Amino acid sequence: MTLPFNTHPGFWRAWLLAARPKTLPVAVAPVLVGTAAAVADEVFRSGPALAALAGALLLQIGANIANDYFDFKKGADTEERVGPLRVTQARLLTPRQVVIGMALVFGLAALVGVYLILAGGWPVALIGVLAILAALAYTGGPYPLGYNGLGEVFVFLFFGLAAVCGTYYVQAQVLSAAVLWAALPLGALAMAVLAINNLRDIATDRASGKRTLAVRLGEPGAVKEYWSFLGMAYLVPLVAFLSGEVSVGVLLTWVSLPLAVRLGQQVAVLRGRQLNAILARTSQLELVFAVLFGLGLVL
Repeated sequence: MTLPFNTHPGFWRAWLLAARPKTLPVAVAPVLVGTAAAVADEVFRSGPALAALAGALLLQIGANIANDYFDFKKGADTEERVGPLRVTQARLLTPRQVVIGMALVFGLAALVGVYLILAGGWPVALIGVLAILAALAYTGGPYPLGYNGLGEVFVFLFFGLAAVCGTYYVQAQVLSAAVLWAALPLGALAMAVLAINNLRDIATDRASGKRTLAVRLGEPGAVKEYWSFLGMAYLVPLVAFLSGEVSVGVLLTWVSLPLAVRLGQQVAVLRGRQLNAILARTSQLELVFAVLFGLGLVL
């Protein structure tokens, strides 16, 4: 019998490519902020915090693998692709291998979810099931979210609200106004990462019938979309502070504002493969922002 997996170095490198490690800060950042909020409120629990981080990473990797497979099956990934290499389209892995890998990653996420359900109860189970379904529906199914301009909604809900609030909830068993405020800028920066991805792919997405928000808005509109998400991320901490729900420490996030402005300026002029680096840097910006926001909450 021939196994669907083997162990040569190129095989494992293919899986690393499929996981798309440069996008993983988007999964780590909201967990950091949710955990910092728990520390600030003196409800921190190390076990649920680490499990939330593991679950977020597994869901992000699973979604990346699912996108690799479904975009290939729907014909969105072609030789003209300017984004990072996709392993199914490049034939580094077979579709069967990718499906099995996707199932294994989501299965591991579900196992982590069992522990989190024990820690947080049925709301965590609901979030976990919806997160896996949304990850599959992003590019799969009869009405893929990413193909119909709903990607930003999905990202905001699951990489902002659900990730930050869920991380806090499994430690505190309740939610606070402060953690809800904290979720908003993280969701905005996650949407900024997606906006760069879709701006880069406008030409190939339009040709394949993929109607992302960037395709609908066109290049000038997609650039404005990116700026608006960055603006939201930096405006929210100020509004949250003025509302009295968080301390002035969250304005530490403004230390990273020059980085955001520089990225916005580059997005205005760069196109195609040049945006791959901007996508990675926007993901890194979210991580830096999260560390600063978390420090502001704790200190």
